[in-house]
Amino acid sequence: MNCCHPGPSHPPTVQSKPSLLAWITCDGVHIDPSSGKHTILGVFSNIKARAFPVIHPYMVWFLTITDVQPGQHRIKMFMGLDPTNPTELLNREFESQSPLHRINLINELRNLRFDQPGEYSILIEVDDEPLLATNLTVT
Repeated sequence: MNCCHPGPSHPPTVQSKPSLLAWITCDGVHIDPSSGKHTILGVFSNIKARAFPVIHPYMVWFLTITDVQPGQHRIKMFMGLDPTNPTELLNREFESQSPLHRINLINELRNLRFDQPGEYSILIEVDDEPLLATNLTVT
């Protein structure tokens, strides 16, 4: 008597959506040339200004994502006081080798202008699908 029944000859293809593993706002990211390790510098979650409008000269939005299908993809980042009408800050391509890989994306933002204090909504999309909705407090 044969107790086992054969499975499929190959596993089914699973199309998953990208998953966010890390999201950090910081002053910079150093990549060690010999090991490839990332060192995150100056993590912060809000901006304090003495007067408005204020220009923040430089910050990095560091993301680690996974479950990204192989090939070219596009990441877009938006921010604004009105979450229904944010301004596009970044729009660039990146590549995935495999959905099993963790992809570190270092996104440099220069000379961001904040006209007034408030909760600035941030939206990040991969291939026009929302990945993260969060905010940045500016006081």
